[in-house]
Order: sequence, then C-alpha cells, then structure tokens
Amino acid sequence: MTQSVLERTGDQIAETARKASRATSAVADAFEDGVEAARRAAKQGGDAAEEFMDDTTKRLKRHPIETVAATFAVGVAAGILIGWMLKRR
Repeated sequence: MTQSVLERTGDQIAETARKASRATSAVADAFEDGVEAARRAAKQGGDAAEEFMDDTTKRLKRHPIETVAATFAVGVAAGILIGWMLKRR
C-alpha cells in the first residue's frame, strides 16, 4: 500500500511537471508571437511615416507659393483664435 501511494504520488508529480512544461511552452510561444507582431507594426508605422514625409516634400517642391500662402493663413487664423480666447478671459 505504501508503495502504491508513492507510485501514485510520483505519477501525479510527473504529470504536473508535464502540464507545467506545456503551459510554459505555450506562454513562451504567445510572447514571441506578440513581440513579432509589435515589430511588424513598428516597421509598418515607420514606413508609413517615411512615405508621408516623402509625399509632403514632393508637394512642397511642386507648389511652393500655395504652401507659403496656406501656412500664412493657418498662422493668422491661429493668432486670431488665440487672441479671441485671451480676450474672453
């Protein structure tokens, strides 16, 4: 009887160790998948930002007068808005 209890205890410990090993592997795989997804997202974001900057640079070179006029208009509008907000206080 003592031996059967010891055998069952040993079997239970071995089974628990196998389950823990499987769980550890699953967690490690999920972590690696998450890291890889984050890397891909960061690379795509960087590529999109670079493409946006290139497009903006090309448009600025093609339409310099419109760019200066639009920038001036935005500055004047922002100044009027800020002045109006300060005046209300």
